Amino acid sequence: MINCRFSSSFLISCWLLFEICTSSAALSASPVELISNFRVSQGLGRVTMDPTLHRIAQEQATAMAARDVLDHDVAGSFSSRVSSLGPLHAAENIAYGYDSFTKTLDQWINSRGHRQNLLMKGASRTGVASAKSSTTGRTYWALVIAGDYEKLNRVAAKAPPKVKTRGSAAKPCRLSIMGLCL
Repeated sequence: MINCRFSSSFLISCWLLFEICTSSAALSASPVELISNFRVSQGLGRVTMDPTLHRIAQEQATAMAARDVLDHDVAGSFSSRVSSLGPLHAAENIAYGYDSFTKTLDQWINSRGHRQNLLMKGASRTGVASAKSSTTGRTYWALVIAGDYEKLNRVAAKAPPKVKTRGSAAKPCRLSIMGLCL
């Protein structure tokens, strides 16, 4: 009898300690770590924080909080906000109501469309931001996740190809399609 009681109380104590530590770890983990952990649990790669995507997310969250409205287009259309990044796969999740990112992420994970964005194949970078409405006190969240970003950065780092035309100096290539410079 003594061993059973000792084992039961020991197991309960271990379980409580595990729950407290796990909850504390989740609270101290960054949004990028939480997103990455979710992606890895689903067999996908990790993402890293990107300053440009963070800026885009912050502008969106701030615009939603300022107008106190949940709307993908409040800071401009998503495509226009990411167009300067070039051709990449990108998606946006927005939300309001929760003060913690952990609860917001849980909401997104349990929503089919938001979950698909979090699980975007090839995603490698993200930006996450929040802003609080001064009117209602609601916290608005925006997440931008993107793929093909490394390829884009490598291409952008290279000088644009030059093309020679008759009777003129070499001009930079504005658009390259299958090796043709237009």
